[in-house]
Amino acid sequence: MNRAIKITLAASLLAGLTACGNTTGDDGDVGALGVVTQTAAEMIAQRRQADTTAAVAKTPQEAAAEALRVNPGPLIQAGFENLGRTQIMAMTGQNGGLRTYMTPSEEALILRGGMLVGTRGLGHDLSVAEAQTESLIRAGASGSGTRIMRYYGGDGLERPLQFTCSVGPGPRAGVTVENCEGHGVTFQNSYMRSGNQIAVSRQWIGPKLGYVTIQTLRP
Repeated sequence: MNRAIKITLAASLLAGLTACGNTTGDDGDVGALGVVTQTAAEMIAQRRQADTTAAVAKTPQEAAAEALRVNPGPLIQAGFENLGRTQIMAMTGQNGGLRTYMTPSEEALILRGGMLVGTRGLGHDLSVAEAQTESLIRAGASGSGTRIMRYYGGDGLERPLQFTCSVGPGPRAGVTVENCEGHGVTFQNSYMRSGNQIAVSRQWIGPKLGYVTIQTLRP
């Protein structure tokens, strides 16, 4: 029986006991039924507090290790800098080379071999990214190209932003950087490859969401 069901049943039991009325002893102390009710309520509160504390105390490394243990499918770990949180995301669908990774709250990243293509459920979502520089990044080569980032507007229509980008080696061996500018905005994406796949990256989603750091936990 899972924890949520246990808590629900305990709450129902307490409600039923309370409906019968509390009694007090002749000396004014809480009666036996009141003590039982109070003790059970305290136990539930302590369990909830312990669960909350454990969740808060869990490091990204611990969360990744637990996710790998319980989920046999492809997994990524995504750190959203502007949102101030790091989440484990499991693959929920694949369409050709595109993979959708999602949290239980249905926030999603769409990736192609580790390259960010779009987001869903985060607000200010990236509808689709079209990068001419992708082949350069995967090859670890230098060059330039355009990047078009399409965003959903409040009217549900896509708004494209075009950036001019240059690709080259980063400050560390094995790192490729993509520097982009346009519309008064500059950003830098960083990529580490494993074969033709991008295993670790820091990619810019957009003006509102900022950067996301993506690490492949299980391909």
